[in-house]
Amino acid sequence: MPGRYLIHCITRSDRLNHDRRVRAIGGVNPDGAHWRIRQEAAIAAIEAGRWSFYIERNGRTLPVVVAVSKYGIKYLKTGADTLHPESLLALPECG
Repeated sequence: MPGRYLIHCITRSDRLNHDRRVRAIGGVNPDGAHWRIRQEAAIAAIEAGRWSFYIERNGRTLPVVVAVSKYGIKYLKTGADTLHPESLLALPECG
C-alpha cells in the first residue's frame, strides 16, 4: 500500500497553461517535518504506486490524480477538478 500524504500547500509557476501552473506540492508529516516535492517527482511516485496524495476541502477528502493535457503533458489535479487544477491552486503558497 502506498504512503498517503496530505497536501497543505503548493508552489506555483508563472505559467498560465493549466498543465504547468503547479510547480511543487508540500505538506507536513505526522512528526512535524515539512516536505516539498516537485510535480514531476510526485507524478512518477503516483504512477509507480509508491505514494498517493490528497487534499482536504470543505470537510471532504479529495484524491490527487495524474491528468494528461491535450499536448501530452502530465500534471496534478484532484478527481473533483475538471480541466484546471483549481482545488490545488486554492491552497496557499509553500513558504
